[in-house]
Order: sequence, then C-alpha cells, then structure tokens
Amino acid sequence: MKIRLISYSQRGRDTARDIAAALAAEGHECRRFALPKYLSEGDEPLTVSCSEWAGEAFTDADALVFCCAAGIAVRAIAPWVKDKTTDPAVVVTDEKGLFVVPVLSGHIGGANELAVEIARITGGTPVVTTATDVNGLFAVDVFAEKNGLFITDMKLAKEVSAALVGGKKVAFRSDIPWEGNLPTGLTAEPQEIGVYVSAKDGAEPFEKTLRLIPRRFAAGVGCRRGKSLEELRAFVSAQLAGCGVSPRELRCVASIDIKKDEPGLIALADELGTPFVTYTAEKLMSAPGEFSVSEFVRSQTGVDSVCERAAVVASGGKLVKKKTAEDGMTFALAKYEEALHFE
Repeated sequence: MKIRLISYSQRGRDTARDIAAALAAEGHECRRFALPKYLSEGDEPLTVSCSEWAGEAFTDADALVFCCAAGIAVRAIAPWVKDKTTDPAVVVTDEKGLFVVPVLSGHIGGANELAVEIARITGGTPVVTTATDVNGLFAVDVFAEKNGLFITDMKLAKEVSAALVGGKKVAFRSDIPWEGNLPTGLTAEPQEIGVYVSAKDGAEPFEKTLRLIPRRFAAGVGCRRGKSLEELRAFVSAQLAGCGVSPRELRCVASIDIKKDEPGLIALADELGTPFVTYTAEKLMSAPGEFSVSEFVRSQTGVDSVCERAAVVASGGKLVKKKTAEDGMTFALAKYEEALHFE
C-alpha cells in the first residue's frame, strides 16, 4: 500500500514518523510530509497548500494519513472526493495518536483496517462509524475487496447493507466454493434480495440480485517502448475475447519492473480498472512452471519470458493462455486459485 502522511506540528510530525516506521516494517511504502520548520530526517517539506498536497496524493497513493485536526483534513480532501470505488483511504488521527478516524473509503479503500492498525501502533482508539462494522455485520464491499470480486451495482450493494442493518435476511449463492460458515444475516435460503458470486451475465436468481463477478485472471503484458494505449487496448481486448474472458474478470495487469513507467501499460490498467503490478527479473525467474522461452527477451530484460511469468507470479496460479505476440506486444493469461473466504 502506498501511504502518504502529513502533519502540521512537532508532535504531529513525531506521531507520523512512528506510524510510518511501523507501517513500512510491514511492507507499506510510506512518505512523510511536514512543514519546513518541523522537518526531521526522512521528512519531505510541505511546500504547497494542504489541498494541493491532497490532490496530488489522491492520484498516486492508496491511503492518506492526516496527523492533525480533522477539519484540516476534511477541507483538504473535499475538492477531490469522487467515488467510493476509486477514492483512496483517508484516515485522520490527532497529533498524539489518541483517536484514529477513517473518514473516507472505509471498506473498499481499506481505511477502517488502516485506522485499526494505526491505533495499534499509537496505542490509541480507532473510531469506526460504518453501520455494518458497528453492528458486527457482513460488509459486502469488504468481502468483495478481499476476495477479488467486482461489484456490478454499487446502489444495490448499499441496499444489501441496509437490509442487513435493518435485521433482514440476505440470500447468498456462489458458483465458487467457500470456506467457513455464512456470516450472520446471510442465508442459503431464497430471499427477496441476495448476493450471487458468478461470472455468468444475466444470472439473477433473486428478485434483487447483486452479482459479484470473480476477478479470476491476471493478464501478463509486455510491449516495446512507446506502444500507445490504443494499440494495447485493441490487442489485449482481442486476446481476452478470444479466451472468453470479460475485462471485469481481470484482477490485474502484470509486467516486468523495467516497464513500471510505461505510459501505455499504466493507462491500459487504469482504463480496465485494475492495478498495474510489476516484478523484478529475479522474481519472474522464480515462477514455477514451463514457459515460452525467448533468448532475445532474456538479452533485453534479464528474463526469458515476461508476459507468461508475470501472469503466473501475479495470480499465484497457472497459465490458461500461453504467450501471444503481435507487433511488439505480448499477452498471456493466468488464473487464480478459486475459493471464497469469510472472516
């Protein structure tokens, strides 16, 4: 998770430093920003307004942590808030870390979980206000996020939550096996409203059916420098269609780290609504399985197969479509192991 932290006082700076150190130890990428007069080692100077800083962070971070008054944070993020499915997590803590409040993207963005983790670090109290959490109920957006599922109708997802909070039963059906018991409020019996995990278009077993599409596939993509979004879109779309896979079934686009700044690939992943993940040649070479080997690719990248290995590493599964090459672009598809988990 890319996390940006900001503070406006010496005590707030110290709290941000402690939080960042603990989160970085857990594998998160943290950057700390402070006023020039309060800078300490590792801080970056805050040279723009808080709102400008927030706007930049909204485009390149997964989470923003404000170690200051809540009002500062609310005013800073207000111009940039768009949609709960795309907005980053926003967490506010006072300068002592006594209270930690998720204020935006609590479920899908992970702000609730991050707030709990930060409170553990500071010894403070997480202040979680979402209704399903307060009542200890199943949260469909959290379930979807953790299991790599695409929510087809956010309005209906809210209706599911409202039904549960109102004490109603919600039906649950899945084409994928699940582990554990259904959470309180969910039932295998037919109900007026229900959740259906399925890749089948038009499948609506309930009067009101919220379909969650399994994001079962990772697309490994390689390309020559300078390939445009239009070229990559046409190529990848054709490959997916040939595999009978909807773009909504993609969980990520994967490649080698030397392509991490490739504009066309970044734009493609953004358009598909998936993360763009990259791996070192060493990591790709550690992928298990048999791959289409290219000595030319090895000489250029240090790895004998980019797209196939990237798809396998990203998914942790197996190839279902070996490499296809066309006009300086390559594509492969791997499938995740399928199982749903309730927590």
